[in-house]
Amino acid sequence: MGVQAGYGPAPVLRGVSLSVREGEIVTLIGSNGAGKSTTLRAISRLIPVRAGTIRFRGELISNVSSHLVVRRGLVHIPEGRRLFTDMTVKENLLLGGYTCGRRELDGRLAQVYEWFPVLGEREHQLARSLSGGEQQMVAIARGLMIKPAFVMLDEPSLGLAPKLVSQVAEMIRSIRARGITVMLVEQNARLALELADRAYVLQTGRIALEGPSRDVVNNQEVRAAYLGL
Repeated sequence: MGVQAGYGPAPVLRGVSLSVREGEIVTLIGSNGAGKSTTLRAISRLIPVRAGTIRFRGELISNVSSHLVVRRGLVHIPEGRRLFTDMTVKENLLLGGYTCGRRELDGRLAQVYEWFPVLGEREHQLARSLSGGEQQMVAIARGLMIKPAFVMLDEPSLGLAPKLVSQVAEMIRSIRARGITVMLVEQNARLALELADRAYVLQTGRIALEGPSRDVVNNQEVRAAYLGL
């Protein structure tokens, strides 16, 4: 709560307070440079928090190292997929389960293949040979390898053809259907508000609006600024 964070002398986030309840999809929308990705990086402990507190399942994690946050069940799937493109699908997925023992890792890999059968079919292909939609599927599946409680997705539809965007939407719905809480940053505000239970609008590092998605989508300023209506 009241988080300040950034990269240089001046903070990008200027007292951001938000919450995500278990089982929800919550979206954070805003213009480029508003601080959306910075918010996710602060939560996942990739950048330091200068002021304020971050709690995960009631536990203070503001000063916890990022790898320990992952072990607690919080996963950040960053913008741009960040796959190891010269490695196979299977190798990328196995890296996502680095916290697991061998027997547990095999079980989780089998579960991911059950959820995303196409990845089982492509497990020996190099990641670079996949379509954009399939690469995004690998990125999401890699994050699910640790059986997270909370997944943060940064721009999952970025750069995808329109027909693939609907596949990403179904992936996000399927994550929540498995009992995983989701926080979504998505430049496609229309898509984000369709998927989410609640929404926050971030402007220049501050929360400008929050509420149920059905209310936010009807806000005239949101409609004009982000939905083109």
